[in-house]
Amino acid sequence: MVTRKKANMEKVIKIIYKEVEKRCKVKTNAYGIGAWDHHIKLVYEIAIANCEKYNADCEIVALSALLHDIASVTNKEYEKNHHALGADIAEKLLKKHGVEMKKVEHVKKCIFNHRGSKPNEKTTNEEVCVADADAMAHFFSIPSLLKMAYVNKNMDIDEGALFVLNKLERSYEKLSNKGKEIVADKYIAVKKILDVQI
Repeated sequence: MVTRKKANMEKVIKIIYKEVEKRCKVKTNAYGIGAWDHHIKLVYEIAIANCEKYNADCEIVALSALLHDIASVTNKEYEKNHHALGADIAEKLLKKHGVEMKKVEHVKKCIFNHRGSKPNEKTTNEEVCVADADAMAHFFSIPSLLKMAYVNKNMDIDEGALFVLNKLERSYEKLSNKGKEIVADKYIAVKKILDVQI
């Protein structure tokens, strides 16, 4: 088997970046372009910014972060099992671009274990980095959570604030200790802003 050079992996990352962005822009994506602008691209940026802090392989992290929700944006019916179906979609895409199987398997593992609501044991730094970036993204995209509460779910002011606060608290609890440390200031600030007295 031929070992892929770093330059080739950089090219693959760029191709996957464009592929995921393209899938987010199609009309059949039930989540709209916001899935890209306010989540997937953000998860990717957070994961890349933090991969050295996690002592993680940045190529694996980049591909995993880009592909972590690929199933959801491909077909809304995949949402419930998007972690498993996304790993399968990622395998097909990465093999198509000649990524060696060892890396493909590692990316699949990161995607499969990224969901905080599915507490699978994370055994690699890359898995933790991607799962943390997924949860951290909520702290960097609070306006999208507010839109979800007030526009999509038509909640009143207090109900919406409580919804967002609860979502952020769940996200914070899913983080590793390192992840909690990274977003601690944002978490404290948003709790003060959204503190709801009902």
